[in-house]
Amino acid sequence: MNIQEICAKTDHTILSPQCTWEEVQKICEESVKYKTASACIPPAYVKQAAQWRANQAEELRICTVIGFPNGYQTTSCKCYETEQALKEGADEIDMVIRLGWVKEKRFDLVQEEISRIRNLCSRKILKVIIETCLLSEYEKIRMCDVVSEAGADFIKTSTGFAGEGAVPEDVAMLKRHVAPFVQVKASGGIRTIADAVWMLGAGADRLGSSSLIKSIVGMEENI
Repeated sequence: MNIQEICAKTDHTILSPQCTWEEVQKICEESVKYKTASACIPPAYVKQAAQWRANQAEELRICTVIGFPNGYQTTSCKCYETEQALKEGADEIDMVIRLGWVKEKRFDLVQEEISRIRNLCSRKILKVIIETCLLSEYEKIRMCDVVSEAGADFIKTSTGFAGEGAVPEDVAMLKRHVAPFVQVKASGGIRTIADAVWMLGAGADRLGSSSLIKSIVGMEENI
């Protein structure tokens, strides 16, 4: 797999709490230049990014996060966030589940919440972040069932804010247990081309990374 193919499977990401519009715009510019799957940015910058896209680069796909990073907002709050993000120009939504419900085995509530957001997204892509590093094997497998039954497009390993990010073993497990129409996004700790190839080889269909494009830029500068 070459660099161009890896970029096409990568959500070029900036989600740090202190990020500025200048930094977000740079991510958008790099996303267009390297033809990444999307630029994944905070909700507060979606409208501004959409306006930039209209004037600068119509091919940019905008991804944003909902209930990020802890997932314990109310379902109504997440639905409002989703509606607002879509209205302002988001093409893809990465939502965080409420982990407390998973620990209480209230998988019905988790599925209902995902289903409500799925309905709001309509044909837009929905990815569900389950935070694998905080779940048992049983909980990960059950979440594969829940995400599949709710009709989401992707199950995503991690926010990158909860300690350990994606590991190949979890990516492979998720790939085995989700429905055939559900794809797997590996996120958290993917910094180099070698990391990307490792995750894609384990079964990831999409990557989330704030460092991968930076690594590629550095390689180009050293040629």
